[in-house]
Amino acid sequence: MKVVLLDSKALTKTQSIILIAIIVIAAVGGGAAYVLLSGDNQSSDTIKVGFLADLDMVGKDYWREIVLAGEQINAEGGILGRQVKVIGEDCMSGQNFDSNEISAALTRLLTFHEVDFVIGAVDGEGLFVSQDIVAQHEKIYIGIIGTYDELTQRVLDDYDKYKYYFSCSWNATSVYQGMTNDLLHCRELTGFNKVGYLAEDLGIFQEAVKGLDNFVPENGFDLVYKGVCPPSTVDFSSYFAAAESAGVEILVPLIAAQGVPFVKEYYDRQSPMIVYGGLLVGAGYPDSWVLLDGKCEYMAVGALPSVAGYPLTSKTLPFREAYFNRWNEIADGGGSAYDVLRYILADAIERAGTTETNAVIEALEETSIETTGARNFVFTESHALMMGKNPNDPDADYSLMMIFQWQNGEMVPVFPKKIMAEAGATYTFPDWSGPWD
Repeated sequence: MKVVLLDSKALTKTQSIILIAIIVIAAVGGGAAYVLLSGDNQSSDTIKVGFLADLDMVGKDYWREIVLAGEQINAEGGILGRQVKVIGEDCMSGQNFDSNEISAALTRLLTFHEVDFVIGAVDGEGLFVSQDIVAQHEKIYIGIIGTYDELTQRVLDDYDKYKYYFSCSWNATSVYQGMTNDLLHCRELTGFNKVGYLAEDLGIFQEAVKGLDNFVPENGFDLVYKGVCPPSTVDFSSYFAAAESAGVEILVPLIAAQGVPFVKEYYDRQSPMIVYGGLLVGAGYPDSWVLLDGKCEYMAVGALPSVAGYPLTSKTLPFREAYFNRWNEIADGGGSAYDVLRYILADAIERAGTTETNAVIEALEETSIETTGARNFVFTESHALMMGKNPNDPDADYSLMMIFQWQNGEMVPVFPKKIMAEAGATYTFPDWSGPWD
C-alpha cells in the first residue's frame, strides 16, 4: 500500500517539496491510501475523514479538492479546535467501478484507518454496497456522485438503518426535472419544439434517456429523434444526418467518451440544429476552447459555476483561484468534494459541537449554508440534494443545474433564466443556416 504524507499547515516552499516527495511503503493489505496529515504535532485528537474514489483517474480532481479543503481548514485552526486528517483510498483498478474493490477500500477506511466520516466519489452497484457497509459500522457517508433515487429512498423506508447516507449529487428525479426545465427555457428562448437526443450506450445515461422519453412529450415537445451510439464512436456523421432528416431543432447530447469528435463534427458540418443541455464531456471545461479549436462555439452545455468561472456565490471564484494556485489547473470537479468537507461537513460538526455520529446526522439534516455551487445548500428529508428555487428566499436558491453557452471563447450562463438575467447574457444562434433564420 502506498501512503503519501502531506503536511496541511502553512509550509515554506522547500518544506512543501520535501513533504510531498515522501513516499512510505507499508504492508496493510492491498490498495493505495493517500494521507493528508493535520500538522507537525500528530495526536489521536484529530478528525479523520476518509475519501473513497478512483484516485488515479476521474477521482484525482476530487482528491485535490479534499486536500485543499483540509489544508484551509487546518490553517484556520481546524474543526472544534481539532486538526483534520484526510485519508484517501483508491477503489478502482480497472475501467469500471467494482463492488468488491469498493467494499474492500471502504472497509479499510473504517477498520484500519478508523475514520470518523467518509466522503465518496463512487458509482454503480458499489454505492449500494457502500450504503450497507456504513450502516453496519454506523458511520456517516456523504456521496458526491451517483444518481440513483433508490439510495435516498432507502433513507425514507428504513431511516434507522440508512440515516448515515447523504447525497450531494443530483438524483434521477432532479436530473429529469432539470432537463425538463432547461428545455422549457430553451423553447422560450428559441421558439423551437422539435427535440432529439443522441446518447452513448452507457449505463450512466440509462436514467437520463428514460427521463427524456417521458418528460419531453409530457411537456408538449415533439420528440422526433432518439439516437443511441456505441461509446467508441468517433464518426458521428450518420447520427447527425439522421437527426437532421428527422427535423430536430434542439439536440440534447449525452456524450461522455467521445465529446471531442462530436463537437468537431457538429461544427464542421454546420448542422442546422442547436446543441443544448444534456451532458457533453470535453466541451464544458475552461480549456475546451483551445482543445477544440473554438469549435464549441454556440454550444450550450451543462457546467458547474466554478468551472465556467461564474461568480454564483461569494465562495465560487475564491475556490477557483485557490485551487489553481495550489495545483496550477482549473478544478474539473467544480468544487463538489471541496464543498462537502470545507463547508457542509465542517459546518455540521461545528454546530453539533461534537463528532458523535448521531449528533452530526441531526446537524447535517438542518444544513443551510452557502457553498461554491449553491447559494443555499440544503438536504431533503431523504438526505438527497435539494434542487431549484427557494420559495422562502429568492436570493438563496438551492443547488441549481446550470447551462453555459460558448460565445467568443467565454462560457456565458443561459440557464436558469434568473442567472442568465443577472449576468445580462443573451443566447446566440450559429452563424450558419438553420431554423433560426
